[in-house]
Amino acid sequence: MLPHLSAGSSLVTIFLAFIEGFALIISPCILPVLPIILSGSLSGSKKRPFGIIIGFVFTFSLFTFFSRQLVQYTGIDLTLVRYFSYIILIMLGVIMISTYLTEKFTHAMRRLANVGSTFTIANNTQGGLMSGILFGSLVGLIWTPCAGPILAAVIVQTALQQTTSTSFIILLSFGAGAAIPMLVIALFGRKIMDRVGFFKAHAIALRKTLGVIIIAAVVYMIYGADISFAVSKIPHQTQNTLIDGVHFPYQAPALAVTTEWINSPPLQLSQLKGKVVLIDFWTYSCINCIRTIPYLNDWYKKYNQYGFEIIGVHTPEFEFEKQLANVKNAIIKDEIHYPVVLDSQYVTWKNFKNSYWPAHYLIDKNGNVVYEHFGEGDYDVTESNIRFLLGIKEGALSNNESNQLNSQQTPETYLGYARADNNKSPEAISENHAIKYSFPLELALDQWALQGIWKIESDKIVSEQAGAIIKIHFNAKKVYVVMGSENGFSIDVKVLLNGEPLISGKGSDVVNGHIEVNKHNLFNVMELKQESDGILQLIPSSVGLELYTFTFGD
Repeated sequence: MLPHLSAGSSLVTIFLAFIEGFALIISPCILPVLPIILSGSLSGSKKRPFGIIIGFVFTFSLFTFFSRQLVQYTGIDLTLVRYFSYIILIMLGVIMISTYLTEKFTHAMRRLANVGSTFTIANNTQGGLMSGILFGSLVGLIWTPCAGPILAAVIVQTALQQTTSTSFIILLSFGAGAAIPMLVIALFGRKIMDRVGFFKAHAIALRKTLGVIIIAAVVYMIYGADISFAVSKIPHQTQNTLIDGVHFPYQAPALAVTTEWINSPPLQLSQLKGKVVLIDFWTYSCINCIRTIPYLNDWYKKYNQYGFEIIGVHTPEFEFEKQLANVKNAIIKDEIHYPVVLDSQYVTWKNFKNSYWPAHYLIDKNGNVVYEHFGEGDYDVTESNIRFLLGIKEGALSNNESNQLNSQQTPETYLGYARADNNKSPEAISENHAIKYSFPLELALDQWALQGIWKIESDKIVSEQAGAIIKIHFNAKKVYVVMGSENGFSIDVKVLLNGEPLISGKGSDVVNGHIEVNKHNLFNVMELKQESDGILQLIPSSVGLELYTFTFGD
């Protein structure tokens, strides 16, 4: 979690969001929208362009703010949403090219606007403020999934759990920044069309040209994405350049100045000029980070002697991950020998403007970031780039990527009220107070519930009764739980699968159907032979068991 932001830093963040949104006017993802905004502003009253921008900003902010819940509840693949939006944009381009379809679409939009006209003053039959708001809302809804940078911003908000009124204002500021250039284009485009006779005489031809531009822009976005994907999957070969390198290499930001280093004295990147450096943002209870560690260990062992260095930047997600002793124990357990720095105040995280666990930034011998990768996978590409920067031309690469997320697999499930989804106990959550919860009659897939007395805090739940139960309906091959003991004493946790003690398919931390919890850690609960649908129950023997999240693997 991010430290609490002060009022001053929040204002700075809101301002920066506005600037970033304004700068988006030069991004390819904005190209399909500009002709639509201009075309929609050429008709109706003078208030219509303002309505379009209002609808655009509000719909974008609302959609992005609730995107995490939308994906969680529907299980929809964001890639499919993006390509569906591409199809809609192409259809709009086709409509603009066809006079017949344009007339039909305009008629439909006017009828829709008239339905809401009773709620808006000064709407007219030509299309006024309400018509513009509806039009802008439609454009904003279609555009948001298309914009890769926008989705990245959304992930930042959700990954760092800033779904608050402040984060919504940040999103509004970002949307407003993106929309102001659009408004200028809409207003000046309208004035030019009204005053220049050439454009009046050729309005139909202009509309068709804008339609062609929309289609061309979408095709460019799709084609560019496909090329990038194809390059990133080049298998095990020696290349003469970076694969998927950043378009504009930049000077690597500074590391936090701190004495909390493990396996090394304090370092700065300026001391490592002449070496190839991989910055790895991770946290020790994150299963996605844990699955990258064997690759990092392998690279460090093979290439350190050739001038390769890894710096693990441990940026905690939960409070207990800030404790130095806990991180040291995890490093010993995972046999990490490269330097690790504790970034408990998110200083290095912010310097790199990072958004993900895990995240890799590859730095060349001149101190420039030349390659980035977020999440798991593409290990062969990362290693190939390491070898290229080191000047190593021959030799085998590591095994290709594994452990890719199954789309049918239960997603990571947080339990604290700040991020809790799919809690189906019938009682309303009482924040930070211990109350008695009960199970529902049924528990659908990916849902969980409590029975007995529990206290639900922002980032965890705490058992307040011996024998209290949490159960979750999951679909996965492997199940992990982040949990710990509130008072440091050992707590016995009984583990049941479909009502029976977990014996067959137990994880490495389960002994005779029980887990002993005496520290905060990621516990390996279940390793089945194949992906399975089941009901998992955890029953602590005493009060004080803290549970943070369930994560799943295949």
